[in-house]
Amino acid sequence: MCGIVGAVAQRDVVEILLEGLKRLEYRGYDSAGVAVLGSKDESLTSVRAVGKVKKLVNKIEENPTQGKTGIAHTRWATHGVPSENNAHPHMSHDELALVHNGIIENHDALRKQLLADGYAFTSDTDTEVVVHLIHRAMRQEKIDLLSAVQHVVPMLHGAYGLCVISTKEPETLVVARSGSPLVIGVGIGENFVASDPLALGQVTDRFIYLEEGDVAEVKRKSISIFADGKPVERKRTRIRSDLSEIEKGDYGHFMLKEIYEQSAVIKNTLSGRVSANHVLEEAFGIKAKDIFDKVNNVQIVACGTSFHAGLITKYWLENIAKMPCQVDIASDYRYRNIIVRPGTLFVTISQSGETADTLAALRYADELGYVGSLAICNVATSSLVRESDFSLLTMAGREIGVASTKAFTTQLCALLLLSLVLGRRNGMTDESEAQHVTDLHKLPGLVDQVLELDEAIKELSISFADKNHALFLGRGNQYPVAKEGALKLKEISYIHAEAYPAGELKHGPLALVDDKMPVIAVAPNDELLGKLKGNLAEVSARGGKLFVFADESGGFDDDGDYKLIRMPAVPDVLAPILYTVPLQLLSYHVAILKGTDVDHPRNLAKSVTVE
Repeated sequence: MCGIVGAVAQRDVVEILLEGLKRLEYRGYDSAGVAVLGSKDESLTSVRAVGKVKKLVNKIEENPTQGKTGIAHTRWATHGVPSENNAHPHMSHDELALVHNGIIENHDALRKQLLADGYAFTSDTDTEVVVHLIHRAMRQEKIDLLSAVQHVVPMLHGAYGLCVISTKEPETLVVARSGSPLVIGVGIGENFVASDPLALGQVTDRFIYLEEGDVAEVKRKSISIFADGKPVERKRTRIRSDLSEIEKGDYGHFMLKEIYEQSAVIKNTLSGRVSANHVLEEAFGIKAKDIFDKVNNVQIVACGTSFHAGLITKYWLENIAKMPCQVDIASDYRYRNIIVRPGTLFVTISQSGETADTLAALRYADELGYVGSLAICNVATSSLVRESDFSLLTMAGREIGVASTKAFTTQLCALLLLSLVLGRRNGMTDESEAQHVTDLHKLPGLVDQVLELDEAIKELSISFADKNHALFLGRGNQYPVAKEGALKLKEISYIHAEAYPAGELKHGPLALVDDKMPVIAVAPNDELLGKLKGNLAEVSARGGKLFVFADESGGFDDDGDYKLIRMPAVPDVLAPILYTVPLQLLSYHVAILKGTDVDHPRNLAKSVTVE
């Protein structure tokens, strides 16, 4: 959520830094600041403000600041309340300034060491520890800025994207990445850094994406990147970042582009929120720990696709956190006489954060005695985020297609992090958490494997071209996935589609089965697979046409009874996220065959702001 911008040039960089911060405002933040090395005397000047970037701009207009090397930051509070003292950049002895995205888990132990060495702290943040550590390394080891950063980063546990400047090296930025993204913007006689290329679209279209563990020295005319202390080369990429989110590029529709962006945005949503084997719960904000410690029950409220995310989360909370969970449709919730159990957390889910029914439910819930309200949302400035006690933002970027795709899968990632954080308080072992986090790190690669099935799914879609009805089946946590698949198909292809728990077939839906209605099943290799196979046999026995998305190790044979798409093996907990993706592709290709307006289906709006 925090944003980093840095620049080293032959011109004044303050306006570049401020424009970069403005371009990152969508991420959400509660304070902002800049630090620059003065053009004349190379002294270090820092200006910080609580609130919007506009307040920072006003302060700089009142006391003009100039410099040819500088860094800037928008902060979302995790350690310490929003205040000028806690805002970034943080300084050490008026010689170093540093900005940081992420969370340093071992900051308390490091702070004690620094206090013993005579360092004074002016903030409550974990970040200030890092700038003092670098200063100490430069002083004690008598090394340059790059070497000092390389010396310090092995001491840091957690996630970080760092950018630091020094009065001793006035034309140098040093950056380091572990768990939080950073890019270098390549200019002509000047260079830049940022947490998102969008921040630099006004000055360059050439970028170097740093990889995990990279440390880089960025000078005006040179860029040096190191991994494990050794020089490395990283690919340069050309991207018109200012237009990347509002242009389709080589894709026929925004929806297809957004489906293909899912591995990247899932990675973004996890960045800075998980270490190698641990969820960094500070990412939920400064109020989170106190509220989470009181939680023994969860109430989820949402609409549409977000409601399906809530249904999947119910399984995670019950299985991982051993915690009861209720899931309600927002449009009905506030018209019920709600009985709130003590210790219940109220969770809302919304892509836009402006959905009228969900907002109304939150306002109703404020009167009912919940221990706190958490918003899972994609828009930092939305009403839902502002009115909730705390939030976890998804990092899906702008989603233009009306049928939600990447917003849904990033919601699921955020909700799985919530389930793990609550599970920690209810008996989940460190080993179990580490396994889940290890699996999460593999998720973007698994999504890419599923996207490679696109041509096979496109061929499969031909069977739906003349159909008017479809039935989706799933068991356990795959039933909400089936519901989401049915919703996508009806939204953009206008085929009537509904989903059922596969075990309910014999209680009514079997009456609909014939050779004219396709039946789509999602079949990961889980404990319910044997039961699901029995349900599918019931469909086959009645002449139904089956289309099965099945785990490659699930024991399905290509025997002509159904059309099979083999899915990569996936950990059980991640299966709902992964099995959503092929259903998105199926709905997209069917809609193309039907000739509908994929990105703007009839009668629907992106954000439903009326009841």
